[in-house]
Amino acid sequence: MGSSERARFADATVERFLTALAAAEPAPSGGAAAALTCAFAAALVEMVASLTAPDGPLPLSAMRERAAAIRSAATRLADEDAAAYGQVIEAWRTTRGDAGRDERVAGALSRAADPPLAIAERAAEAAELGAAVAHGGNPNLRGDALTGALLAEAATLAAVRLVEINLASAPGDCRVQQARDLARRALAARKRALAAGE
Repeated sequence: MGSSERARFADATVERFLTALAAAEPAPSGGAAAALTCAFAAALVEMVASLTAPDGPLPLSAMRERAAAIRSAATRLADEDAAAYGQVIEAWRTTRGDAGRDERVAGALSRAADPPLAIAERAAEAAELGAAVAHGGNPNLRGDALTGALLAEAATLAAVRLVEINLASAPGDCRVQQARDLARRALAARKRALAAGE
């Protein structure tokens, strides 16, 4: 599933994506994995919301729609992250000493921070939705809701770390703080989810 083929990861089988992820190629990599983990989390929220009686306190229809939007965005972001990281690799492969190489690498890294930041935004929201359905959704599916919240937190934390790595040479970039704020949101959501049923 190299850049020449450029099939959407969302259209691949799980096995095909895992094979591409395991291959001796720089992309897809951590960002794409985080994005699809976020998509799995959002799908679990959709399932729990769909199998919860509509007469409870949760706005289930709105939650399902939002989770579906997150899932769709996350799968798209898997491709965007792989493409952005591919540009970083191309910039790194430029012969050392070439005029402008350092600037090209820095620019590519800065652009490569955007997809994981967007993944973290979606994943933090998915974690919050997961916590909500863990508390107010179908109690028989609490484990699924909790799994969604945990996966979403993991996706958030992974994506946040990628933002930090990509912007390591630009510590004043406001996106670093934005990412860390998202990590705190996801952590709080996970704690709320774990408290469900206690």
